[in-house]
Amino acid sequence: MAIRLLIINPYPRESREVLDRAKMRSADGIYVRVLRSLAPDARLESLFIADLETPLPDEGKIAAYDGVIWTGSNLTIYEDDPRVTRQIDFARRVFEVGRPQFGSCWGVQMAAVAAGGEVRRNPRGREMGFARKIHLTAEGRQHPMYEGKPDVFDAFISHLDEVMELPAGAVLLATNEHTPVQALEVRHRNGTFWATQYHPEYHLEDMARLITARAESLIKEGFFADRVTLDAKVARMEALVRDPMRKDLRWDLAVGDDILDDDSRQCEFRNWLRKVVLPSVPAAPR
Repeated sequence: MAIRLLIINPYPRESREVLDRAKMRSADGIYVRVLRSLAPDARLESLFIADLETPLPDEGKIAAYDGVIWTGSNLTIYEDDPRVTRQIDFARRVFEVGRPQFGSCWGVQMAAVAAGGEVRRNPRGREMGFARKIHLTAEGRQHPMYEGKPDVFDAFISHLDEVMELPAGAVLLATNEHTPVQALEVRHRNGTFWATQYHPEYHLEDMARLITARAESLIKEGFFADRVTLDAKVARMEALVRDPMRKDLRWDLAVGDDILDDDSRQCEFRNWLRKVVLPSVPAAPR
């Protein structure tokens, strides 16, 4: 029986249009691309949850999904914004129904806040491009989400906020110097939520396009001296997309197989599918 998954895109419409103009694949589209490789028969639905006119599935419809996936977003989860509060309420409803959840970036913040934790603006500023030297905690090394993952790795990332207080039922799985909470498992009510602050679903091309979309902010914040410098880095990243074995570009961008190899980079999400979602799906009748 094909699994049925709900992919939640929490970006508001105007923010999705910014990404479109930068020729970046949509946040839900990135997960669709990964799922077409890992679970080609899966039935996938996208929900643009920040659009207030979009109706939300009730408990019966939530129960019909085999899993719920949260993408990134540029909203701020601790502001009193109806586009945000309806998302927190929905995540709590999914916890109550007991459907497994997975999320990246905004997803880890949602996992924490929906279960009673707290998020704040990261005092160390934006973490952008590549999260360096993420390392697994002792619990992370034993956790099924990280089966097959090295103890220390780099990953794609883009965020301004961080989880500052873990909720009851949360286990810290990964951390780095910039962001102490890089990954969590949250057990709450009747459900579980595996989540990362970084983006295991991203490809190098996605990050190149995101840098283009965020160009003005990144220059203002000092990540690049000017637009020429930014465009030059994006061009090197896109050249490496075309030829992933170019040693000069790997060295220049300081990226290895943990960034470029699909099997290594997507390990967390693949393990969620295989160890959490698929075992709960009834076998097709013979």
